[in-house]
Amino acid sequence: MPAEPLSPANEASDATASAKRAAKAAVAGAMDAGHDKIAEALDTAERSLNEAVKRLEKVLREGIESLKTQMQPYRENAGQQLDEAQKYVVERVKERPVTATLAGLGVGLLLGMLLAGRSNK
Repeated sequence: MPAEPLSPANEASDATASAKRAAKAAVAGAMDAGHDKIAEALDTAERSLNEAVKRLEKVLREGIESLKTQMQPYRENAGQQLDEAQKYVVERVKERPVTATLAGLGVGLLLGMLLAGRSNK
């Protein structure tokens, strides 16, 4: 039995369906390619970010070590000055214990009044 000739409407319908299938396939291919490119870009960005973090950690460690080295003389000097100040105060208290006691009481009273005045506000 011979195939029936297609009418112009059927030919247009078949052509439209064929075009839709081709368009869907093209869109799916483009979406897959786009997804692959996005995944590749994300991987590249992640690698770059990890490298930047490693460089930043290295720079910070070096900076901290440098500060420690630079601060060492100041720490030693501050410790010496604190020891000297402590010796000075102890000597003065031994020389004049009554004066030191009255001065301590006066400072304590003054601080107490300042703190009491601040809490009333």
